[in-house]
Amino acid sequence: MKIAFRPKLLDCLPGYDRAQFGKDLAAGITVGVLALPLAMAFAIASGVSPTAGIWTAIVAGFITALLGGSRVQIGGPTGAFIPIVYGIVVAHGYGNLLGATMLAGVMLLAMGLARMGQLIRFIPVTVVIGFTNGIAVVIFMAQIKDFFGLQIASLPAEFFARIKILAAHAHTVDLPTLALSVACFIFLLSYNRLAQHVALMRRAPGPLAVLVVGTLAAWALDLPVETIGSRFNGIPQELPAFGLPDVSIHDFGKLISPAITIALLGAIESLLSARVADSQIDDRHDPNQELVAQGLSNIAAPLFGGFAATGAIARTSTNVKSGGRTPIAGMIHSVTLLGIVLIAAPLAAYVPLATLSAIVMVVAINMGEWHEFKELRRYSWNYRIILLATFFVTVLFDLTIAVELGMVLASLFFIYRMSELTRIERLALDDEAQDPHMLYPDGTLRVAAWQLFGSLFFGAVNKLEELLDPRAGHPEVVILDMNRLVQLDTTGLEGLENLHDKLAKRGCTLILCGLNSQPGSLLYRAGFIDEIGDDNVCPDIALALQRAHTLLPNLMGGQQDEY
Repeated sequence: MKIAFRPKLLDCLPGYDRAQFGKDLAAGITVGVLALPLAMAFAIASGVSPTAGIWTAIVAGFITALLGGSRVQIGGPTGAFIPIVYGIVVAHGYGNLLGATMLAGVMLLAMGLARMGQLIRFIPVTVVIGFTNGIAVVIFMAQIKDFFGLQIASLPAEFFARIKILAAHAHTVDLPTLALSVACFIFLLSYNRLAQHVALMRRAPGPLAVLVVGTLAAWALDLPVETIGSRFNGIPQELPAFGLPDVSIHDFGKLISPAITIALLGAIESLLSARVADSQIDDRHDPNQELVAQGLSNIAAPLFGGFAATGAIARTSTNVKSGGRTPIAGMIHSVTLLGIVLIAAPLAAYVPLATLSAIVMVVAINMGEWHEFKELRRYSWNYRIILLATFFVTVLFDLTIAVELGMVLASLFFIYRMSELTRIERLALDDEAQDPHMLYPDGTLRVAAWQLFGSLFFGAVNKLEELLDPRAGHPEVVILDMNRLVQLDTTGLEGLENLHDKLAKRGCTLILCGLNSQPGSLLYRAGFIDEIGDDNVCPDIALALQRAHTLLPNLMGGQQDEY
């Protein structure tokens, strides 16, 4: 198998000029500034330091742009990873999170090299909407502690235990923290509307504006609220230590399941983000190359203390709206973040956690497709069950279980639907009914013809039993018109073989006609055509009836005595 490795950057360099560089420079700086508050907020919400979030955005963002399959994809930590990363940190610790991230990177890299990018599109939209909305709810709930300033050392990852802890500490609400959180939350929700009337606001991303205003308000009013400095001792103004995560062989087995979750979510979100970007810039991304880049990003980020990363839809859209059209913009976004860390890192110590929690809550609200719940009544019960089951299992239990359940339900409903579309109908042989040669003495036909519709597969093969029903008579020739049978699997093939054997025991001959390419190819390769004889395979029903007419004199003697 030929493995293609061609980053999108190589397609963008020919003809690249100063004008486009100017647009990419402006877009990269804009997205880099926007990424700063989001990277810190997502990291803190995930139970890790804001420094880890920033370095994830720097390293993963640069590799995603340099080696990715999209012109405008921006990589980094995202809100969707918050419940996954938080659960891993609580259960296994930060060191094992880095190990699980690197293992997920290897999986993503393997998926890309194996050209499995298209397979991600097989995940039904109901499953995607279900777990996306479920993740949004989990993210929102995870911010309640910092939003209200509750005096809780740490929150458990499990839903019911988390609810119990939050309820038990509800009386510890910190009013200054709550006031700042609510103000930032309302300000960010209404930011776009306010920006329509204030030119300066249109130039600054909402999360950055809220970060600056919230920090200035807390400092000017001397609010007694928790900050990045008080919890994390600020952000180091230096490059992180480079090295492999400290993961023991004993813990490696425990990381496989979390790594699969990270890889699955990273693949889905990055390719969804790339597809959204394609529609905005009239381009087409390479899904396999994108998976390769995401794999390398998740392998590299932990070497610098970072964690799970993927394509970020909001930052990618901002990049497009700001004029970015090549991977150069994504690389500048990472360089911008690096410059901020090396120059202005000490200022981050003053950022209130309440402000960051408000930013994450708004992100959670915006990432959910809540209108889908209102429109559920328009869709089938199958659609509703899959979406709601995926949603509730994501919220109450685990994303991996939710996706697995959603896929199983979607597969079962699909099998049922396809089996319903598969039909076997008896054909009326009016002309043959007038031919005495084709009739038994009691007037019943010696030939039965049936037409197959749809797909004869493992979920519908039982419908062949109808041909063996004694009430269908005792024909000496059975014709199967397969002109409208579009697909046949090995279980369907076995069903035809069993049908042929049982008919043969009755002294009945099976004739096939109208074979399409796929069923015909399988029947020939499996030797079934040799078994029934080439003469008993006809191009159409008319020739099949002629074949039956020639067979009847040879069969009549043995069957006549039964009637």
